[in-house]
Amino acid sequence: MTTPSGAAIPRDIHPDALALVRHFEGLYLKAYLCPAGVPTIGYGHTAGVRMGQTIDGLQAEVFLRADLADAAAAVDRLVKVPITANQRGALASFVMNLGAGSLQQSTLLRLLNQGDYAGAAAEFPKWVYATVCGVKTRLPGLVKRRAAEEGLFRDG
Repeated sequence: MTTPSGAAIPRDIHPDALALVRHFEGLYLKAYLCPAGVPTIGYGHTAGVRMGQTIDGLQAEVFLRADLADAAAAVDRLVKVPITANQRGALASFVMNLGAGSLQQSTLLRLLNQGDYAGAAAEFPKWVYATVCGVKTRLPGLVKRRAAEEGLFRDG
């Protein structure tokens, strides 16, 4: 959607996607190292985070909404077929967790852009690994998160 001047109007993030990210990231007001060893704070915010840093709940919410808006912008750029707000939210959660490059190079995106929505949804469970201490490891938390994202995507 664009304004009369041609500028893009940002689309809101679906409330179910916000709730999904809040649930799976959890709220941390003090910086910690995630399983992949990245300094993280709030609801999974990583940009510019330093160990020892603290924030309040309002700042965590600001970070969450900004991070999901950035992730959704990447989804909007990469997806070439119509998607629902639920599907966009599920993909934004995926991108926030894994990065836009992961989506860009994925079979999930290729299938989606070919119009194979069911095939794309079936790809979510494949993204459940993280490198922990140099070892590719299947993380139970990622299994649950991908299942929730897939469910939100299919609800679309």
